[in-house]
Amino acid sequence: MNDLDMDFLVADDDGGSRRKSRASSGGGRRGRRRKRRRNRGGFLAPMLAVIVLLGGIGAGGFYGYTWLRDVMTPDDYTGQGTGEVVVEIKGGQSASDVAQTLQDKGVVKSARAFADAVAKAGKSASLQPGEYTMRKQMSAAAAVELLDPAKRLLERVTLKEGLRLSDTLEQLAKQTGKPLKEFQRAAKDVKALGLPSYAKGRLEGYAFPATYEITPKMEPADILTAMVDRFHETADKDGLVKEAKALGRTPHEIMTIASIVQAESGSVKDMGKVARVIYNRLGGNPPRKLEMDSTVMYGLNKYGVAATNADLESDSPYNTYARPGLPPGPIANPGDHAIQAALHPTKGDWIWFVTTDTKRGITKFTSSETEFFQFKAEFEQNQRGG
Repeated sequence: MNDLDMDFLVADDDGGSRRKSRASSGGGRRGRRRKRRRNRGGFLAPMLAVIVLLGGIGAGGFYGYTWLRDVMTPDDYTGQGTGEVVVEIKGGQSASDVAQTLQDKGVVKSARAFADAVAKAGKSASLQPGEYTMRKQMSAAAAVELLDPAKRLLERVTLKEGLRLSDTLEQLAKQTGKPLKEFQRAAKDVKALGLPSYAKGRLEGYAFPATYEITPKMEPADILTAMVDRFHETADKDGLVKEAKALGRTPHEIMTIASIVQAESGSVKDMGKVARVIYNRLGGNPPRKLEMDSTVMYGLNKYGVAATNADLESDSPYNTYARPGLPPGPIANPGDHAIQAALHPTKGDWIWFVTTDTKRGITKFTSSETEFFQFKAEFEQNQRGG
């Protein structure tokens, strides 16, 4: 009998027995083995597919990342660039506007590269109007460094308080290298300069003395306009119109007084007192003539501390020894201290003052005519070197 056909007894769970064929038993084991092999093969096939799929995604991800990186990274040059080009940043331009200007000028390869670089450096808000010397084909980061406000192409022009307009124009021509005639011509076009209506069409007194940043592209008219603009700012800050009205004066009269205060004061601390002398003389009962040497010298286009007897015979409208009241207008360009002194004079009854020591700026004030002559003698002695 074939072993495969042999029967054998198998005990049942209930204690009985049953006959079972080896053939059926053996076939079951082989069947189970085949099933296990089929299950194992069914598991491996999807796994292999997943591995292949993941491998494909990995390769695609790498190339996709490279593609995205190339798309997201803006075109940019490397290094400090070559040559030279002047770039102007105009007032009101945003960082994006500046970036486009740099691209158009060939400074950076792309506006986006500069926009990214200036944002990374945290300097978007620090870009200042002006002209800058740049180079062609610079890296965006290098371009950001050259747009430092401290590296702008400009000249600093400083004008002292108390300069006459004629001297102011000469200083501007000297310091900027621009022709004096152009400044003189621009000074006459008062409508273009934006002078206040109370200036009576004259720039004298309203070309505010300060330090100005002058760019190469600024014309003389632009510079003088900037000075007038600065005067407006100061006048608004000081409340010139309102305060002048409170004093019973026009703004033009206050500026005239301020110019005399500036010319006559030996130091800032004396300005309020000098202003008070002017008001005491103008408002006396009866009013006195101002008798200011500075106004006489201005009318004669002369310079000096004291007018001569011949000077006092002048028929100039600025001869305050001969004419009552204030002169027609300012005799110089006063600074803010003088303007404030004219608006807020120091309290006192002084009628005279004499700068007894011009070298040390010592000025003495008095309400006594006798003492005035003593101060005058002291001045003359100091002038002689005694």
